Amino acid sequence: MPPHHKKKAKEYPSSRYVKDIKSADVWSVFKIIADFVQGFDELGDLGPSVTIFGSARLDENHPYYQEAMKLSAMLAERGYNIITGGGPGVMEAANRGAYDFEEVESIGLNIELPSEQQPNPYITKGRSFDYFFSRKVMLVKYSMAYVIFPGGFGTLDEMFEALTLIQTRKVWGVRLFVVGTEFYAPLIQFIREKMLREGMIDEADVKLIILTDDLGEVVKEIEKSLIAQIVTMKKEGLDDTKYYQVLSSYMADKDKIEESGI
Repeated sequence: MPPHHKKKAKEYPSSRYVKDIKSADVWSVFKIIADFVQGFDELGDLGPSVTIFGSARLDENHPYYQEAMKLSAMLAERGYNIITGGGPGVMEAANRGAYDFEEVESIGLNIELPSEQQPNPYITKGRSFDYFFSRKVMLVKYSMAYVIFPGGFGTLDEMFEALTLIQTRKVWGVRLFVVGTEFYAPLIQFIREKMLREGMIDEADVKLIILTDDLGEVVKEIEKSLIAQIVTMKKEGLDDTKYYQVLSSYMADKDKIEESGI
């Protein structure tokens, strides 16, 4: 009888991550450093930017997809770069809304997943990350506002991560908007009736969440946030930084800045 040959087992996506865990830690450190260095290098010169989060599972006919695309276009028209996770669904919608505005960047920060998430086609500046945590830093570091559309576990993770950063003042002058009042109403109720009532958060923490379906209000408040950030940086003696200069140069309406005390 011929010798028995075992058929080579198919390597599923999870196998790659098991191998990554078992690999030498020092190589993981180099990959982590590369994620951060390339992210800082590619995004450090951005002007005012807004990060939009939301479900990857909505198609272009879904109302939230349409609303995300509309808000993104409204912001891009005013000169704001748009940052997303780079995938489909709400992320695609946000990149799509900004894509045709040549003066801004439509940025997609993708993540390599077992499901092999592909970058959407509406990205003008893209970057793929190996690690969620380094990607999350880049999603929030260079934005002056975060907009949370309806989504699943990943969206909620990003929402509460952003809230924690604002609450603990690890970021300052940043606003968080939650779009989808019907979708998020039960979550806000839980936050008030459980977390707040049990003393696990304060009333001021609840007020960090701006729940609205009024896209015009979101744009207006983001404009206010930009002016507030410029004022704060001036008062803190940061007016010689590159970021301050980028934000200041963006402000075409100099009267607004003067009225704010700069």
